[in-house]
Amino acid sequence: MPDLSRYSVPAEAIEVATEIKRSRFIAHIAHCSNSNEAFEIIKQAKHRYPDARHHCWAFIACPPRSASSVRSNDAGEPSGTAGKPILNVLQYSHYGEIICVVSRYFGGIKLGAGGLVRAYSSSTQAALDKLSVKEIIEVSPIQLQFPYPFESSIRHYLGSLKIVIDQVIYQEQVIFQLNVDKTLIKQIDHHTRNLCKGDVILNKPEK
Repeated sequence: MPDLSRYSVPAEAIEVATEIKRSRFIAHIAHCSNSNEAFEIIKQAKHRYPDARHHCWAFIACPPRSASSVRSNDAGEPSGTAGKPILNVLQYSHYGEIICVVSRYFGGIKLGAGGLVRAYSSSTQAALDKLSVKEIIEVSPIQLQFPYPFESSIRHYLGSLKIVIDQVIYQEQVIFQLNVDKTLIKQIDHHTRNLCKGDVILNKPEK
């Protein structure tokens, strides 16, 4: 199964133009972490190309497995021929926090519904093919609570994983507050139990 706590997002904005039967398609792909950022990027595309006939778009302003902020729009093209094809290509890429706006200059030759679907899909893919990406690692807050004699061993173990201890609380026991890669939680639980001979509590406090 894919590692769902890690995903790629655009490292920088990119714009790629393609010509299909005299129509010019300018695909602009950028990073967007929320819908407000996405709509601002759409607005900017319209300002850059005010004389384009259509500005069709789709965005996934969330992790790729989430549907919390996913939208598309045909922007005047026949229903289902622009926004959805753009979105399909973005979803197939498995990138998150991504938007694509395709500005179209009509060249005088009608493409038909099938032709439009292929044109918007291929122009989006052409931009994706040249996109630079960076990795996002989703983290989760956890607490480790254990007796004082084990503090040095646990510090050393966390250091081997390059995990930074955000806060240390000294009460009847030691409490480490951490933010860790979600995929490491089970491993941390297992190893700290071995280190502390089972005398450790791993909590996942709500954010």
